[in-house]
Amino acid sequence: MNTALPEDITEFGAVAAKRFTRFGGPQAALQAETDDHVRHDARVALADLGAFDLDIRSADDDLLAAAVLCQAAGAAALPYPLVEELLAIDGARLALVNPEAPRIDHGDLAGDWIAADLDGTRYHVQPSSRTSAKLGPFLVPATLTEPDGTVSAADVDLHLMLGSWRILGAVQQALEITRQHVTARMQFGKPLAEFQAVRFTIADASVAVRGLSELAKYTISRTGSTAAQVRSADALMLRLKAADTARQVLRTAHQLLGALGFCDESDVSILDRHTQPLIRLPVSSELIALRLMPGVRGGQLETLFSEPVAAEPV
Repeated sequence: MNTALPEDITEFGAVAAKRFTRFGGPQAALQAETDDHVRHDARVALADLGAFDLDIRSADDDLLAAAVLCQAAGAAALPYPLVEELLAIDGARLALVNPEAPRIDHGDLAGDWIAADLDGTRYHVQPSSRTSAKLGPFLVPATLTEPDGTVSAADVDLHLMLGSWRILGAVQQALEITRQHVTARMQFGKPLAEFQAVRFTIADASVAVRGLSELAKYTISRTGSTAAQVRSADALMLRLKAADTARQVLRTAHQLLGALGFCDESDVSILDRHTQPLIRLPVSSELIALRLMPGVRGGQLETLFSEPVAAEPV
């Protein structure tokens, strides 16, 4: 089975990665913590790539392009709410929140916001100012109004999927940094990579990342060919897998880099801190798993042994 993305999509992802490297990569994200002009420049970089011309709701190729763009943004820890702006409604960025403890990443940026929970309930939102938190440095508390209509389930699903692609890019980059470190770092007269325990740890992380990559491609490729309930289950499962993989890979990176992995001189530290909102929000992995349980019983969560569920007629 050929699971490769179309060549033009792959090329677009490579161009985006080069643009974000020229922008400054994770070190630019670190600079953005104290210089708000950097986030404006990040939006300029996205505009240069045509990010805001993508019609991700109705064009399959544009959705794939958005996915690899989010992947490249995750690898660079791009300090901008890309997913939220790609899914903007009437010019207002769309954030997914937990109504019991609403938080919005980059919510302090100028512009209008709306929020939705995983059930699609819509809220008008008033973000507050930034805190001094190190984990999720752009995460701000928010105040929600009373429920005001709904957001389509398709938008919620796309939000979860594209956020998972950002996580994928971050863990791929963290794994590559770790691989380079264990190859170059000498211990007892030989590279760390020659120790069997280190090889096993890197291999486990690599398998997890490869699995997440294949699941991300599979999920995004069939958004328009499955029933709405199946698509929602797919999106939740992808986000659950992305969060679990991120925890495993980042833990491995910190273990093998040692103290260096917790210092901002290493991009792993920046990737970790800036990816935490995606890993933890809008709800925890445990709550996502609980939301999947009815789908397991009802057949919406497809497995290798499931009967196919037909898409709804258009």
